[in-house]
Amino acid sequence: MLMPKKTKYRKMMKGNMKGTETRGTTLEFGQYALQAVEPGWITSRQIEAARRTMTRKIKRGGNVWIKIFPDKPITAKPAETRMGSGKGNVEYWVAVVKPNRILFELDYFNREEAVEALELAAQKLPIKVKVVEKPRTQA
Repeated sequence: MLMPKKTKYRKMMKGNMKGTETRGTTLEFGQYALQAVEPGWITSRQIEAARRTMTRKIKRGGNVWIKIFPDKPITAKPAETRMGSGKGNVEYWVAVVKPNRILFELDYFNREEAVEALELAAQKLPIKVKVVEKPRTQA
């Protein structure tokens, strides 16, 4: 699973996801991409599941780029524990995603298969996403 090697602080506050993303909103490497439509947290397990789905669909041909990284620790207290006695332990890591953020990029020669691979990956994610394409340039 993806997680930071080292962090300055072990635990983090919840924060908020107001507004839209301004950075990471354009295609940089691939021809096709998944773009977030709504805000949310995406866990490292969900990122890995989506990546595996895409690479299996395109049969390890083409390239896949993951444009998000889970750098926020989420804590949870054990079941049947009384209130108080501090914050719980880190359970998993999430990437905070705002609308317009590019999540994955894909480069593949067959458009139909590339779009299908991205749609399969979208089913693994907890937020609404759309498939975007780099406009073709006329030479």
